[in-house]
Amino acid sequence: MTYFSIRPSLISSLVLVSILLATPSSASKFVDVNVLCAQTRDPSFCSRILNSKPGGAKGADLVSLAQYTIGVARAKGTDTVKLINKLISTSGSDPKAKAHYSYCSRHFNNYNGALKHINDIQVVLNKRDYYGVFKAATTVITDIYGCISGDYPDRSNLPQSANIFERVVDIILTISKFLIQK
Repeated sequence: MTYFSIRPSLISSLVLVSILLATPSSASKFVDVNVLCAQTRDPSFCSRILNSKPGGAKGADLVSLAQYTIGVARAKGTDTVKLINKLISTSGSDPKAKAHYSYCSRHFNNYNGALKHINDIQVVLNKRDYYGVFKAATTVITDIYGCISGDYPDRSNLPQSANIFERVVDIILTISKFLIQK
């Protein structure tokens, strides 16, 4: 007579389910938005951006906040590139202005500038490479500073546009620090 019992497999299954439910996944890393934003360079700006997320930021996990902020950064970066292109085309006979805006264009372009690095952030975030997110966000900020830190006395809207873009990327940088810690 063969004795068959489902009791050991049932117990094993229950143990396995309880372990899976008790193990936090990387997508469920949560932090209070106020705590996160307090670590950024502009907490009130951070709060406005994150709380503008459809469905709100309260209860949203860090990865979804990062993805939302990457989208905002991509939009702000694209707006800045459009402004740079307009400034290049309207700089006319001012060779210093044209050189400055052309230099900025290289720092922001899709090939090896800030917008390419925003796309890199999305790729490494999808791979759950949070150090990669940190590194790519730092590179974007370096690209932005490469444009606005020159000697050209820029009286256009470019410094303000670049500053907004930089503050959004600073939110991504801060989120990456929280993801690395968790």
